[in-house]
Amino acid sequence: MTPPLPPFRLTRGKDDVAFDPALDDEELVAARAALTQGRWTDVRALLARTGKDWDSRGHRLVVLGEGKSAAAWAEEWLLAEPESPDAVALRACAAVFRASAGKQSPETARDACMRAARMSPGDPTPWLGLLILARRTGTDDEQVRAFDQVRGRHRGHHHGHYLMTQCLAERQKTDGDDPFHEVYEFAEWAADEAGPGSPLSMLPLVALVERYRALAAAGAMPADPARLPYWTSPRARTSLRGSFDWWLDWDGRSHPRLALDLNYLAFAKFHSGDTVAAAALFNRIGRHATRAPWSYLDRDPKKTFRTARNHALGFGSS
Repeated sequence: MTPPLPPFRLTRGKDDVAFDPALDDEELVAARAALTQGRWTDVRALLARTGKDWDSRGHRLVVLGEGKSAAAWAEEWLLAEPESPDAVALRACAAVFRASAGKQSPETARDACMRAARMSPGDPTPWLGLLILARRTGTDDEQVRAFDQVRGRHRGHHHGHYLMTQCLAERQKTDGDDPFHEVYEFAEWAADEAGPGSPLSMLPLVALVERYRALAAAGAMPADPARLPYWTSPRARTSLRGSFDWWLDWDGRSHPRLALDLNYLAFAKFHSGDTVAAAALFNRIGRHATRAPWSYLDRDPKKTFRTARNHALGFGSS
């Protein structure tokens, strides 16, 4: 059972909701701040401590690579240590986000990721970079190939499975909610393969939320998710119950993207009408809100998150 937490204390200040991709990783926050000042040695030390915890390594490199100055400081690091796999991986992640923003070519970013992959053959992170790049600039087939490489190196890769779930959820957008859609089959298969104690136990719920996003974007479902029958269907009830039970059994452990899991679960619980469970989740989330899924569909994520949280916790309107 998850240890009880003190109630979340609502504040009206600007910091009561933090859409920080670092989530609650304080070491990452500190290293990212150091990197903006050119202190890449702090990043080197962080990645050395991370080791082969592939979920944490991927999470940390992705967050660091999103930084505006990451590419420049990765180059500085490579000048000092040209054979550093960590420096090459950071440059690759930075290149992915620069290419996604149109600041360099996707081909250059792919080359950077492939160099990182050759230097560290067992590391799924360069392939995660390629999967992110394919999500933003590539095709479905490219996403599938990159995902297969990620999963071949770490079968329970959290970020990789989330991205593949998003990809599959977007197929056959206009056919309505098909209970046998491939995204559900994929999510259930991956969760079963990972085992009951894995964070991938949440994947069927993620599939439910991502399929809602795709259907609403295609006009096949109302854009307002509130109290749709979708959230109380047999599949939804099973996914919600399984995901909530997984969280209750998580016994206070952590994984680098736990806050994202809990935001998806709070989103679905709230829209299913289970505000009691949603309130417990909002207490656990605290200020570590995530843009997805609260930004679906083109909503202001901060306003949407606050409105749902304040209603669930009985604070009135935001």
